[in-house]
Amino acid sequence: MTASIEAKEAGTIDLNTIRTDVVGSLLRPQGLKEARVRFDEGAISAEALRALEDDAARDAVRLQESVGLDVVTDGEMRRLNFQDSFGGSVEGYDASRSTLKVYERRVEGAAPGRRWDIREMHDVGTAVSHRRPAKARLQLVHNIPLEEYRFVAAIAKKPAKVSLIGPDRISQRFAYEDSTAVYGGMDDFLADVVAIERQIITSLAGAGCRYVHIDAPGFTAYVDPPSLAQMRARGEDPEQNFSRSLRAEAATVANFPGVTFGIHLCRGNQRSMWHREGAYDAIAERLFNELPHDRFLLEYDTARSGSFEPLRFVPKGRVVVLGLVSTKGPELETIDALTRRIAEASKFLPLDQLAISPQCGFASDVVGNLLGPDDQKRKLEVVVETARRIWG
Repeated sequence: MTASIEAKEAGTIDLNTIRTDVVGSLLRPQGLKEARVRFDEGAISAEALRALEDDAARDAVRLQESVGLDVVTDGEMRRLNFQDSFGGSVEGYDASRSTLKVYERRVEGAAPGRRWDIREMHDVGTAVSHRRPAKARLQLVHNIPLEEYRFVAAIAKKPAKVSLIGPDRISQRFAYEDSTAVYGGMDDFLADVVAIERQIITSLAGAGCRYVHIDAPGFTAYVDPPSLAQMRARGEDPEQNFSRSLRAEAATVANFPGVTFGIHLCRGNQRSMWHREGAYDAIAERLFNELPHDRFLLEYDTARSGSFEPLRFVPKGRVVVLGLVSTKGPELETIDALTRRIAEASKFLPLDQLAISPQCGFASDVVGNLLGPDDQKRKLEVVVETARRIWG
């Protein structure tokens, strides 16, 4: 089969209902990490680094296609952090450039399964990955997601998707109290955020992208007691924050015919650590009914996620992608165990509204989780093999 025929056939896939999915990031090759350090130190040029990123993205696509995934990404090989889709694309923040070594320092002493202290993310650094103020109104100056999509779409035989960090997380990582000279309040700030995100999505749709994935890890803050306490300590009303974020997320993806939108919720993914805990129950009904996204990618790999019962609130026509395969460690899930878990979920949502994926990315930032490339491949394979057993 020629590449052009494969591409044509890929265009006929209904991306709303595909049974396998990925969250976005893959482990960065060691050679790319070393090159990134040399670039940060001024020892190699941006062009030399870009060539190595291109090679790593090609390898990422080959891996995903070889195991049989329905949709692929570039592995986020060009990003230091998954939130760079917005933080690296805009100007206006009072923020500083980051390096690979900065991210390594942030996770020194990491232990798998440890809760990572949220305060560690509120120091000086890049926007969104750190809680930073604005020094001017935000504007789009470097459309990173569009550049990523154009490259991956040119090399992929399967449909390619692009991930964007959503308005909820962006709002949580905005130091509004130090930005009053620029923004009158959070509503004013989020209006600019939504407008910029829609600019990015419009450009992606114009380039042929049919699947845009919104990363929204902040929604689990509304069920996590320490996160709720932080909001209240700043004088915020968590319920008001939640309502504002639902409106902003919905406005971001409204009226893009022909584009499938997924939204991913998790509890943190930093060097095999996590940030939050709490079941979906308290937010599920509003989340599933006020957000218009086609696919909800939900973390369900540990007891921290609670039961499948909240899935009863999912409307007809929407798909829940069960993140049952952990990216935090090398232990490999079995097809039998995954099949049983999906059967449990189907008691609350029909099988034709379910799919399967890893629980999160394998490397939400350049450091990556505590497992190896072979572990990563086996986990992607078990996602595909499980889906074939259940859905054919």
